[in-house]
Amino acid sequence: MKTRALQALRRRLAAGESVIGLWVTLDAASVTEMAVALGLDWVVIDAEHGQLDWSQILEHLRATVRSDTVALVRIAARDTVLAKRALDLGADGVVVPMIETAEQLAEALRDCRYPPEGRRGIGGERATVWGQALAEHAAEANDHVLVVPLIESVRAAAEVPRMAEVPGADVFFFGPADFSATAGHRGQWEGQGVAERILALKDVLRAAGKACGVMTRSPEDLETRRHHGFQMLGLGSDAGLLFRGTREMLRAAGRDRQPAASLDPRDATVARPVLAAPPARMRPDRREVVTRHGAGVTVTLQPGVVFEALVGQFNAARSLTTGIVTFSPQAVLDQHAHPASEAITVLDGELEVSVEGRTYLLARLDTIAIPRWAPHAARNPDAARPARLHVALASGAPERELVPRAFPRVEMPADSTGSPGMERVTRIHTAQRSFAVGPGSEFVDSFSAALVPGLEMSGGYGRFQPGGRLPAHVHDFDESICIVTGAATCVVEGRRHAVEGCATAMVPRGRVHYFVNESHAPMEMIWVYAGPLPERIVVDERCATVEGDPWRASA
Repeated sequence: MKTRALQALRRRLAAGESVIGLWVTLDAASVTEMAVALGLDWVVIDAEHGQLDWSQILEHLRATVRSDTVALVRIAARDTVLAKRALDLGADGVVVPMIETAEQLAEALRDCRYPPEGRRGIGGERATVWGQALAEHAAEANDHVLVVPLIESVRAAAEVPRMAEVPGADVFFFGPADFSATAGHRGQWEGQGVAERILALKDVLRAAGKACGVMTRSPEDLETRRHHGFQMLGLGSDAGLLFRGTREMLRAAGRDRQPAASLDPRDATVARPVLAAPPARMRPDRREVVTRHGAGVTVTLQPGVVFEALVGQFNAARSLTTGIVTFSPQAVLDQHAHPASEAITVLDGELEVSVEGRTYLLARLDTIAIPRWAPHAARNPDAARPARLHVALASGAPERELVPRAFPRVEMPADSTGSPGMERVTRIHTAQRSFAVGPGSEFVDSFSAALVPGLEMSGGYGRFQPGGRLPAHVHDFDESICIVTGAATCVVEGRRHAVEGCATAMVPRGRVHYFVNESHAPMEMIWVYAGPLPERIVVDERCATVEGDPWRASA
């Protein structure tokens, strides 16, 4: 046990500082040596999941000897024998999974302490220098061992106030993925409502003087979690960081792919066409249309609020209208409702949106999705700068109805993701990214019926590196793609369209198409589907050429 390192870690946490670490899952002890060389404050050696055996765990622990890096072992379950063995090998503490009650937490603490406070047995192993420093170690171990409970279930949430009262527990760590699974969102990092619940539990623990930790998934997420008040911040796992760095380089080389669960490259999402040709039932009856910003249909909604439709009934779109709305400084759009869902994404400036009085401040590329008939209002809070937005409505001919009813104003937290079952807010800096769509691209699903029950459309944000592109594909509904930064080429069955500067492509149902960034700078888009879920059918690349156009007779 590295007493001085543990004391330094606790001092920093008590002072409100962040401590940065790494989750270790690979068997090579060189990984932990690298973490030590980089000056990380802690590592967690994972003995719950993965392949590590006790001899490999020992090698990782040896890699932290005479360093300031605290070495913790995540044991497979709350178990006296497992905790004792990890500590006897020289771990500075343990991370205990799935702690759900104050009683379980008290038991975990007893597992890690010598009698009379606990039930850890005296062993002549590494921790006691093979018995040569037994008295010294036994005298200080109870005071310094670090026991970190993992809060990772809905059941645990109700017990957190009681856990905060258990003496001896200094740091609590959250597991969003398992928490999401127990909340009915299996396979999601933070399912609907989970982020808010974890933040509320963090506040309870912080108020009791406890430090809280969580894993982060990107530099932006790291900064956000730090801002939220999490102090024990995981940069990721060794395997995750290896994948992240490798895929970043692959994207630059135009070779990125999403591996399938089978680990068979032939099953990779990007690499395998789904169909040789689109289904015959999807034969299109319209051509694509690209509308330049400034050439759409413009209407003044209220003084200082102007909407330019770039996709809609006027250019043959079905069940979809999208366009650009400009708010002059401090301009206001009075409370109203639509008979169809709406999604608003901030492109420039800030926007304040109130839904039934719940008021959110949105920054660039934040999105709010509002169900049909939900009363809402908007205003530009800036006295000097205009705000520019991308707006989508699930109707080819949108209508709105003023709602005079007054709702009490409730200021929503800066990190709020909306009200469950009603509006959804996607904060771009904390949104989950998908890299499985195409090489050199990343996507955020901001709204859909899976995220907002009853929503008739879906959409989100995409970013393409130079050379990034999508595979040839079709949809069973119309699509709007607005290029908000940089330039793109839209290829529809061999027809090439240059799109930039908020120009918007309307691609009808059934047309084979893809987007590619042929420039030397990144490109960003806002995409919207006239369908409730972001579904696409990948087809053979030849279908996107003039020669292989599957609808040549209708082109």
